[in-house]
Amino acid sequence: MLEIFRHDPGITEIRLNRPPVNAFDPELVSRLQEALGQARQEARAIVISGAPGMFSAGLDVPHLLTLDEAGMEKFWQSFFGVLESIASSPVPVVAALTGHSPAGGAVMALFADYRIMAEGDYRIGLNEVEVGLVVPPVIHRALARLIGPYPAERHLVAGKMITAEQARSIGMVDELVPPENVVERALQWCRRHLELPAHSMNGTRALTRADLIAEFGQADALDIDSFVSGWFEPETQATLKKLVERLKG
Repeated sequence: MLEIFRHDPGITEIRLNRPPVNAFDPELVSRLQEALGQARQEARAIVISGAPGMFSAGLDVPHLLTLDEAGMEKFWQSFFGVLESIASSPVPVVAALTGHSPAGGAVMALFADYRIMAEGDYRIGLNEVEVGLVVPPVIHRALARLIGPYPAERHLVAGKMITAEQARSIGMVDELVPPENVVERALQWCRRHLELPAHSMNGTRALTRADLIAEFGQADALDIDSFVSGWFEPETQATLKKLVERLKG
């Protein structure tokens, strides 16, 4: 489900490898959290990458539809744990978006230090509204922090996927490079920052990312009860099941 690569000087690359689309199910999320925990202790920088053409298609909806409320709550807690691990990492984290990055794939990238995406006919976005879900507050705030409150409002309410170029133009991603160069460019970014004095670079990171990290301490940040309740709304369940049928088709 994951491949771990170690690059000089002290960069750990965590590559999602759950064919066909790197969708997040409980096992992948658990393994990702474990890998991030180890990398946070050992690495000087972290790169999270995916397969060529597909970073992650987001949540594994077919599998998650088989969970009961307790199972869904546990999964969502684990997924938020991954987001918090990325946000609060003591070392830089780069999202190497190697292709399409809808929903959960886009969400994870919001909490990284930097986002590099494959240029071309690839899409990214938070399309939760289209499938009957409401984005939790911490995800809304992370998006607003990145692209501004009103652009975040428009993007979330529309619930549409956008092109890689549109994402770069609004600041959802920082760079576009040819697909075959995404990981190498992420490594270059890390190496450039690792040339800086570690105490000042990471100290400044902690200062400037304190607001993002603090979001996880807000009482309403995760709003898991509301999300799980919304997941099991009849209308949402019907929409998600139709989505699964389209995917099978």
